[in-house]
Amino acid sequence: MADPMRIRAQAAGDKTTVRVLMSHEMETGQRKDSSGKVIPAWHITEVTATHNGKPVMSAQWGPAVSKNPFLQFTVKGAKAGDKIAVTWTDNKGDKRTDEASVT
Repeated sequence: MADPMRIRAQAAGDKTTVRVLMSHEMETGQRKDSSGKVIPAWHITEVTATHNGKPVMSAQWGPAVSKNPFLQFTVKGAKAGDKIAVTWTDNKGDKRTDEASVT
């Protein structure tokens, strides 16, 4: 299992900016190791976010996203104390969900 995501959700007026730093190797399947063998593809394929359990964002990713990706998005109507949860799934079936409170 990957390391926890670092999630920050800061409210300003009626908008909340959510910043997420994910820990994932994000291999494209095109690089080779020191012995010349192709390193298998291993990357995040789907990212979703919820605000108090209701979906607010969904994205489909591919192998062109960098290692340890950073994601930022805005949510309308979130206020201090609300919960923002972010979930990713990769092409090997691994899944991670982490949550943060809006400040």
